[in-house]
Amino acid sequence: MKFVITGRNIEVTEGLRTAIHEKIGKLERYFTPDTEIHVTLSVEKERQKIEVTIPVKGNIIRSEQVSNDMYVSIDLVEEVIERQLKKYKNKLVDAKQGSSYFKQEFIDNDFEAEDEVSIIRTKRFGVKPMYPEDACIQMELLGHNFYMFRNAETDEVNVVYKRKGNTYGLIEPEF
Repeated sequence: MKFVITGRNIEVTEGLRTAIHEKIGKLERYFTPDTEIHVTLSVEKERQKIEVTIPVKGNIIRSEQVSNDMYVSIDLVEEVIERQLKKYKNKLVDAKQGSSYFKQEFIDNDFEAEDEVSIIRTKRFGVKPMYPEDACIQMELLGHNFYMFRNAETDEVNVVYKRKGNTYGLIEPEF
C-alpha cells in the first residue's frame, strides 16, 4: 500500500507516521501493494482528527475519526475501515467488480454479515405542510435528531436535522 500522509495545523512527526503505518498498515492484507491510502491529520483546538480515504474502482472507502488524542483517533479509524471493508466485500456481487484493488484471499474469504442492514420497524404518519423553522421546533419537541416534513413553500418532502453547535440543516430533493 502506498500512504499519502498530509497534515493540517499539525506537523506529521515520525512517531505519527510509524503509528499510521502500523495501525492502518494492518489493512494491507486486504489490498494490493499499489493501492493508495490518503491520510489527512488535522488539529482544531482540542480536536485531533484523522481522515482516511481509499479510492477503489467506482467507490471510496472513507472514515473520519475525532478524539482528543491523535493516536486514539488512528486506532478508531482503523477499526471502522476494517468493518467497512468486510461490509463492502459482502456487497461485491461479482468477484471481478473492483477486485483489482483487493487481494484474492480477501475476495475468497467469507465474512459473516454481522452488520447486515435489517429494517425491523416501519412507521407511517401523515406529512402535513409546514415551514422549515416550524419543523425544527417540532423536531426539538419530539427530542429527535431529524424530522421529515412537507415544505409549505415548495410542497416537497424535506428533512431538517440537528448539527453540531446547536445549528440545523435542511435536506431538499434535487431533480
